[in-house]
Amino acid sequence: MSVPLWQPAYVGLGSNLDDPAAHLRRALDELARIANTRLVARSRLYRTPPLGPPDQPDYVNAVAGLLTLQEPEALLDLLNEVEARHGRERTGTKWGPRTLDLDLLLYGDRELSTERLVLPHPGAHERCFVLVPLAEIAPDVRIPGRGRVATLAQACAAGSIIALD
Repeated sequence: MSVPLWQPAYVGLGSNLDDPAAHLRRALDELARIANTRLVARSRLYRTPPLGPPDQPDYVNAVAGLLTLQEPEALLDLLNEVEARHGRERTGTKWGPRTLDLDLLLYGDRELSTERLVLPHPGAHERCFVLVPLAEIAPDVRIPGRGRVATLAQACAAGSIIALD
């Protein structure tokens, strides 16, 4: 019988409604309480412009580093439960305003493409609101097929990202 191994996983957090910083701080606390998972790193909070429609408030973003025994899709289910507790509704405009968005960015060096989950997260390698906080907590992590996080973050136009704490 094989013993499950702890896997590193990185989660992107974002919010732009109803006190976004408070949503992210609470969500980080909730990530620390996921079964068979440990919150081992958290970036600062960052204010960022919206990726989607421009007629919405700026976002607050962060990245959390986890060690987990959960499989990727099971972890995704647990992240969706955290979102739901924050009033997240998965209807409306793509990249529109939301109380909480949790994206599973990386799960070890796993590459996966299912109907529900793509790893690494598509676009993570080119989004400054992901790369800057990820580089803060895990600069040497590699995004499979894309390169080292710190190198990718240096290529960002990060001037529009403002650290909040």
